[in-house]
Amino acid sequence: MANSEKSKEYVQKMVKEHDVKFIRLWFTDVLGMLKGFAITSGELETALNEGMGFDGSSIQGFARIDESDMIAMPDPDTFRLLPWRPHQEHAVARMFCDVIKPNGEPFAGDPRFVLKRVLKKAADLGYTFYVGPELEYFYFKDSKGTEVLDAGGYFDMIPLDMATDLRRETVLALEKMGIDVEYSHHEVAPSQHEIDIRYTDALTMADNVMTYRLVVKQVALNGGVYATFMPKPLFGENGNGMHVHQSLFKGERNAFFDKNNQYNLSETAKHYIAGLLKHAPEFTSITNQWVNSYKRMVPGYEAPVYLSWARCNRSDMIRVPEYKPGREKATRVELRSPDPACNPYFAFAVMLAAGLQGIEKKYELPAPVEENVFEMCDSEKKERGIDTLPSSLNEAIKLTQNSQLVKDPLGEHAFNAFIENKRLEWDRYRIQITEYELKRYLPIL
Repeated sequence: MANSEKSKEYVQKMVKEHDVKFIRLWFTDVLGMLKGFAITSGELETALNEGMGFDGSSIQGFARIDESDMIAMPDPDTFRLLPWRPHQEHAVARMFCDVIKPNGEPFAGDPRFVLKRVLKKAADLGYTFYVGPELEYFYFKDSKGTEVLDAGGYFDMIPLDMATDLRRETVLALEKMGIDVEYSHHEVAPSQHEIDIRYTDALTMADNVMTYRLVVKQVALNGGVYATFMPKPLFGENGNGMHVHQSLFKGERNAFFDKNNQYNLSETAKHYIAGLLKHAPEFTSITNQWVNSYKRMVPGYEAPVYLSWARCNRSDMIRVPEYKPGREKATRVELRSPDPACNPYFAFAVMLAAGLQGIEKKYELPAPVEENVFEMCDSEKKERGIDTLPSSLNEAIKLTQNSQLVKDPLGEHAFNAFIENKRLEWDRYRIQITEYELKRYLPIL
């Protein structure tokens, strides 16, 4: 409580020092869409102590009309100035909020609460969950089409142009908001880019992912172009992935590291990876939640399709980066299937839940697959026990709706709201008449 009071005092001090006039209170719906409203500095003290009421009935997955009253309770530790707003006077800041009910209980449909609950389970076992996602995105001329800004490829040093400046401005804005950046570079597809955030604890990172997506889009908008995290906007090109590096620590010690193991992986790490492999089909609708997500997950475009792991092979779903002597803390596993349009709170929650179940039940890790799985024939994959991820949102939903592994961390409210929303999306999609169908069938049928 003492730390909380200090955080509140710090926020009030910063608001006075920087002449902050508006504070945006941010929260997330079940689909991972950022929501929020602004209050003036005059309401700050009330907001910090009592929260601010709002109508939750129009928020995806929140509440029915007869139980719509919600309270956004700001987390003062997430206070940041928005660098793209005026700073000399009437500055603007933001805080992430926990959504609670009028009686003070956490709201079960709040994605932040969902992740906190799973992190508490890990903490009770002595673990801190760290993640480091790599989010890819495209710049297009506008939101009405897919006209690219460049024809560059992976790590290309394209001539100084708009995209280079946009990436630079984005990195500077993220750092001003307290988000550490490790890398930024051009990705494989034309006009595709990536900025990698330095790893941190999962709750902070989920907040950071929400901030990152907004900053990328805001800087692009300021530059007169459009940025998108759509998983597969260009036919015949790589899609946008969100490779998630993850590890468990016990205090200062990386619980995934074992110097005596062939791969420098502890038994804990091997059970964790086995948990991800076993349960990935069930949680894929969470990490890849859109119809378009499954257009990315096809062979030949660096997106994983098969349930396998390896150290160097990027065709596998899970990669274990090779150990560098003296960098025990960097031992981690990289899950390559998620895309950046997911809800990061739910995604991190189900990954952790799967890994913890692997540890708890001591799942056995199969042998790594260092060969290119895409080049194996069906009989070879079957012989080696290599299964596949779901190939459509419909298939993924069916697996998730029967998954206790997913239902437990999400809780009944969030789980049911998510499934209902995804079923509706699939139904809307499957009745569409696409351009492909018209071109393919109309002239011949």
